[in-house]
Amino acid sequence: MLNYMWGIMIIIGIVVGALTGNMEAISMAIIDSSKEAISLCITMLGIVSMWTGVLKIAEVGGLMAAMSRFLSPVINFLFPRIPKDHLAREYISTNFVANILGLGWAATPAGE
Repeated sequence: MLNYMWGIMIIIGIVVGALTGNMEAISMAIIDSSKEAISLCITMLGIVSMWTGVLKIAEVGGLMAAMSRFLSPVINFLFPRIPKDHLAREYISTNFVANILGLGWAATPAGE
């Protein structure tokens, strides 16, 4: 639904720009926004890669397993229908631990 709302707002903006004679400004705004989007993607790629690497080091070092065991009662309470040996529990606990450790940028890929 939100996609439709954004699409409608963009179309309305282009139509109003065309009717008021501001198509050049719209074209420049599109180009500038594209440059900003690419810059943001490159920045996010670097930050997410770094935090995912830190999270992987914590996993290899055993920190993730220890914190997952510590969070097991919480995960049991929040998700009682997920079986104990299910892979989803590992992803959920990894996401929780990433957020607890302040690795916010790594929490999203950790949740897969």
